[in-house]
This record gives sequence, structure tokens and C-alpha cells, in this order.
Amino acid sequence: MSAASATAEVLSVTELNRRVRASIERALPLSWVAGEVSNLTRATSGHVYFTLKDAQAQVRCVMFRSRAQGVSWRLENGQQVEASALASLYEPRGDFQLNIEALRRAATGMGRLYEAFLRLRNKLAAEGLFDDERKRTLPRYPKRVGIVTSPQAAALRDVIAAFRRRAPHVELIVYPTLVQGADAPTAIVAALATAAKRNEVDACEVLLIVRGGGSIEDLWAFNDEAVARAIAVSLAPTICGVGHETDTTIVDYVADHRAATPTAAAELASAGWFAAARETAVLGDALHGAMHDRVETLMQRVDLLAHRLVHPAQRLGALRQRLAHLASRLAGAGRQMTQARRSRMQTLQLLLQRRPPDLSMRHQAIARQRERLARAAAALLTRHATQIARLQSALAALNPRATLARGFAIVRDDAGRVVTDAARLAPNASVSLQLDRGSATALVTQTFPD
Repeated sequence: MSAASATAEVLSVTELNRRVRASIERALPLSWVAGEVSNLTRATSGHVYFTLKDAQAQVRCVMFRSRAQGVSWRLENGQQVEASALASLYEPRGDFQLNIEALRRAATGMGRLYEAFLRLRNKLAAEGLFDDERKRTLPRYPKRVGIVTSPQAAALRDVIAAFRRRAPHVELIVYPTLVQGADAPTAIVAALATAAKRNEVDACEVLLIVRGGGSIEDLWAFNDEAVARAIAVSLAPTICGVGHETDTTIVDYVADHRAATPTAAAELASAGWFAAARETAVLGDALHGAMHDRVETLMQRVDLLAHRLVHPAQRLGALRQRLAHLASRLAGAGRQMTQARRSRMQTLQLLLQRRPPDLSMRHQAIARQRERLARAAAALLTRHATQIARLQSALAALNPRATLARGFAIVRDDAGRVVTDAARLAPNASVSLQLDRGSATALVTQTFPD
């Protein structure tokens, strides 16, 4: 070891960073530095951290809260600014950074990317690609939906979850693509071309272009002219769900419909099915109510008819009473006719006793009386015979045997009682059936009470 190296000063890392910081601050006084803002972060402490970059280089910057409060506009990514900065070194990590003392907008007034965005937006608007007349209506009940996005993106999971919740029967086809970086525009155009060329049984009826939020650089692939023109010529209606609600890209303008988020895009595509499910539930409730009302009305009619229905036994009893009354009347009429006949005979006998008998006239009178009596008796008997025949026919129609002959049966339980209510029977109970010809025994397997 040489004497020079033995006597050289050994510095700690802390002392080294302190000297470098002092050297940088002495060599680079307060200066104005121009660049584009990116990677902007606002800390809860009020400090603002961002990167200032140009085409070839970038440098970290910090603007402490006391200085940040003096900026009169809202600092955003993509803005071109001029910063009054002091070059320094952050000693704990050894990071070179600029301590920003003041900010002002650059002479251009807006960032490079934003200027490019405005130029392309104005160009495509002039060509009519944003006109409402070319916007297509979404199908109300799509059966197949295509999704242009990255398979690893959270946006895809959000879309799938929304469809599973709102319209799980809809078939989803994913057209994978990059959604960020220099190669993303070419990949998106290729995915759109694949969607147009695929020969499925039924083509996709709606096409979703989705991606999560990010900075203007992250979303720049969706501000590409080739991507915008590919979406404009899509065969299926398109829904753009790129970024968050505050993010706006060229694709938002050229797509047929714009959604604030990927989930909102899925909800927009499934809106018809979701509304149909709710309408079906309402119609189901209405149908159930109508059926309930109809059943109630029919039950009331059955109850009314049941009150009007006369039991056969009661009907037979009434007919028996009427038949007894008619028989009584018939017997009375017979007695009256006999008494009248006796009275006439007594009258004739008295006449014969008072006057000399005229045998010829007497025989004629007797013959006429007999003839009239015979005719009256025959008419009365005929009338009553007809009435008795009519009553016998009515009795025969109400005879339970006639009901059994039509296929009905009388059911009796094991105690011999007639069963009229299924609720009185228990499963496996034994019942007897009286038929028109003979009888049978049956075993109850199941009852259906009203």
C-alpha cells in the first residue's frame, strides 16, 4: 500500500452524498427548466411529486406544499411547463432531483401529447367520423358479445362479472390484444380485424373495446388514428369503455356508444336483457294475481251452484210426499164418485116408488147414467195413470242406481259410512266401492283434498 493511499480520507456514504449535494447546488444555481409533466403524484402532506421529461431524458422533481399552493392552475400529466428549479440530491437515497420553486405554463400552452390528441380529434371530426348520424343502435337482446382487451386486464374481469350478474346466458368472445405501449395500436387493429373475419355460427352482435384507467401515456393507444378508423368500419355496433369517467380518448368519439368504465360498457350491452328480466318478473306477478282472481271467482260460482244443488235423497223425499198427496186425492175422488153413484141410485129408487114404473124410460135413464159414470171414471183413471207414470219416470231418473249405471260409485269407509270428503281418508286406508253391478274393495294411496 502506498503512503498516499494510506493517508487518503475515507468518506461515509452520508458524507459523500452531502458533499455531492453541496457541489451540485453550488455549480447549478436556480434555473428555468422546460419539459412535459408525467407520473404526477399528490401526497397527503400536500407535496407534489412528478417527472419532467423531453424526448431524450427525464428528471425527478419535487414541489413542496408551500410552493405548490402558489400554482394558480391544476397541474396534470401531459402538460408542458417551465419550472424554476434548484438542482439537488436527495441524500437518503442518493437520487438526483429538482426542487421546484415556481411553475408556469410553457409557451405552447399544452403538452405534446394533448396537442396531438386535439389535432387528430379535429381531423376525424371534419371527416364526419364523430357524427351522430353514423352512430348505430345497439341490439336490445344480443346473444353474442365480443370483447377487445387484454386477457390479463382487470377490465375483462369486470365485464365478465357484470354479464354474469345481469345476463349470464349471453356468450362472450374475447379478442386478446395489447392495450398499452408502442405495439398496442397495431395489436388493437389486428384484434378488430380478427373480430370482423371470424366465421362463428352467429357473428358478434356487439363489440366492446375496454381498458382500465391510467395516465395519458397509458391510454395513448386509444388515441391512435388507425385504431379509430378500424372501429369506425366495424361490422358490429361498438361500445368504448376505456379508462375512468374523467378519461377521454379518440375511441370515445368514434365508437357508436361511450361508457364511463368497462363495467358500464357491459351494463350498456346487457341493458335489454336486464330490463326484460325485470319486466318478466312484473308480468309474472300480474299473471299470478289474475289467476288468483279467476280462481276466486270460479270458487264463488261453485259455492253458489252447490247451494242450488238438491241432494237426490231430498229430491226423492219431495217426490214421495207429492205421490202420497196425489194418492190421497185419488182415493178421495174414488170415494166421492162412489157416494155420488149411491146418491143417484137412491134418487132413482125414490122416483120408482113415487110413480108407476115405466120400464123403458127407466132402462134408458139407467143406461145413460151408467154410460156417463163409465166415461167419467175412465177419464179420471187415465189422468191419474198418466200422472203416476210421469212421477215414476222422475223417480227412476233420481234413483241412485241410475247414477251408478252412468259410471259413478258409492265409496264407504271401513265403518260403512259414505265418504264425501277426501280429507276424511288417510293413506293406506281401506274403502269399499259399490258399483252398478257388484262391489269392490280399494286401498287409498294418496288423497287430494280441495
